[in-house]
Amino acid sequence: MVGPILIFDSGIGGLSVFEHIHSRLPNHDIYYLFDNARLPYGDLEEQELIRGCVALIVNQVEKIKASVVVVACNSASTLVLPELRNQLSIPVVGVVPAIKPAAQISKTRHIGLLATPGTVTRQYTQDLINSFAGDCEVTLIGSSELVLIAETKAKKQDINLDQIAQILSPINDSNIDTLVLGCTHFPLLQQEIKRALTHPVQLLDSGDAIATRVMSLIKDNDIAKGKLKAGFTKGIDEGLKMTLADYGFTQLECITVAN
Repeated sequence: MVGPILIFDSGIGGLSVFEHIHSRLPNHDIYYLFDNARLPYGDLEEQELIRGCVALIVNQVEKIKASVVVVACNSASTLVLPELRNQLSIPVVGVVPAIKPAAQISKTRHIGLLATPGTVTRQYTQDLINSFAGDCEVTLIGSSELVLIAETKAKKQDINLDQIAQILSPINDSNIDTLVLGCTHFPLLQQEIKRALTHPVQLLDSGDAIATRVMSLIKDNDIAKGKLKAGFTKGIDEGLKMTLADYGFTQLECITVAN
């Protein structure tokens, strides 16, 4: 029996990646693990983020006998992949902001990266820009507020569209024609983001590319059962339980995190 795919995020953002993977591998077991006790990751100190993520993921991989880990969180991917790969013998797939395809399709040669504050300030991100978007102007917008807005939406609560428009004002005041959604939470707000933009902007994320990579690593998909289960590190409300059920996650568990 092939072990489940473990998809990890700080909150519900990884569901945007789950959708792509599940559509390609509908028969495969998937465990969705989110560390909502420490949300949002974009505000955490680097060593705290690395230490907590690695311990949580490694423990859960051993518990469920996972076959692949997907770190569906840009803030975590920029930091924890080397240590995870050092401690695990199974493949670990990270998220890379879609800077390269954005630069390839931009007509104005002005692209935007919308991500958490941690992602936009890290050298990892600057290296991507230097490597793949050297001939473009790149506007960086860091926002933890949008992460929390996406979480609020997932709880089936009302969200403030004016707040989203304010966050996106640098894009509306520019000739940006391509916007990279560099946080997995942000595709969950795609409709709201489009409504807040005052001129045509192509939105790009990495979900499809991640699914393609995971497909290349999964063997014997037909013998899996398509079971879906989610784990979290802090109790969740009924609205979020309903959203998880909408995605097929009706088996839920709260995981105790060792201090």
